[in-house]
Amino acid sequence: MPSSESSLGLRSVDSSNRLVITFLVDNTLEWFTKLPPGFTHELSQHLQNQNPPLKTHPVTGVPVLDLNEFCCGAHGFSALIETQISGEDAHLTLFDTGPDSLSLVRNVKALQVPVDKITRVITSHWHADHTGGLLSFLELRTGSKSECIVDCHPDRPISRGMARGAQPNMIFACLPDDPTFEEIEAAGGVVEKHAEGHAVASGAVWVSGEIPRITSFEEGIPGAKRWVEEGGRGQWIDDELILDERYAVIDVAGKGLVIFSACSHAGICNVVRDAVTKFSRPIHMIIGGLHLAPADSAVRIGPTIDFLSRQLIPAPNFVLPMHCSGFYFKVELEKALGDGCVPASTGMKVEISGDRELDRRLFPSTITIV
Repeated sequence: MPSSESSLGLRSVDSSNRLVITFLVDNTLEWFTKLPPGFTHELSQHLQNQNPPLKTHPVTGVPVLDLNEFCCGAHGFSALIETQISGEDAHLTLFDTGPDSLSLVRNVKALQVPVDKITRVITSHWHADHTGGLLSFLELRTGSKSECIVDCHPDRPISRGMARGAQPNMIFACLPDDPTFEEIEAAGGVVEKHAEGHAVASGAVWVSGEIPRITSFEEGIPGAKRWVEEGGRGQWIDDELILDERYAVIDVAGKGLVIFSACSHAGICNVVRDAVTKFSRPIHMIIGGLHLAPADSAVRIGPTIDFLSRQLIPAPNFVLPMHCSGFYFKVELEKALGDGCVPASTGMKVEISGDRELDRRLFPSTITIV
């Protein structure tokens, strides 16, 4: 029987509480597609909650959907995670901040997110499409009475770039620089550097350390480069493994693990293997970018789907392929999982309730990977 707290400090969300996820930045917008129970489109939230209040059309008298007050899509990822352990205060944790100074700020305003109550930001890794909105978010909190911890990996690169496969030494572009530790603190953030796994939010969220690379077909990102300096000289070196990448996980009683893997440079199979090994719990939901959109990742689509749908027993209840997952992967995943492949997007909300009694009655003591 699984305990309400693991040896690693992760505590499960139980029957008196719930996990609420709001997607603040993603590449796509989706207002109309059929969703499973517990999922709510942004459009429905505006209409049902009138938050912000909708204006009335002066002629027809019906509510006006002012698209200037709705979310926008952007190439990046950010999710707001609300957790609560029985008898304790709720925690709002931001997982990544999107790619720029505009999209996250616009979207938190559109969804009326109480930014002053977000007390921790987890950065999944040092890539600008995941950290680009960090400083603007912290500036949005200016004047807040609560501090905001920025939970990040200590190994921040000077710069990251990409080379073409046929020309491994030709760097065709680099990403904007990630915020420095000094810039984060100047904007009001409290830097916490973590290279090892650790629990946060009263133990409801566990942030991984380095992800073990054991899956044969998940060999990193071809052409990924990193700028290093030594002795007054700089150069590009190979950085295909992107070892600073981390995932986050929440355990919901009666459901299982909810995994946030913002870009899956390590490979989503490696991420899932590590989570299952550490917590011996079934996977309820996998969320985020699975990095199968690039053409050179196409060969991994079939083996990845086979792992998630057949080799992992029981299979995940839901997979939400977002950000860099790619159209072709989504199509093939839907064939394998049906309604378990959810078209999640910017502005969508997910509510997951815990059930301790169901956990005791139904869950296996071990998870199998064949």
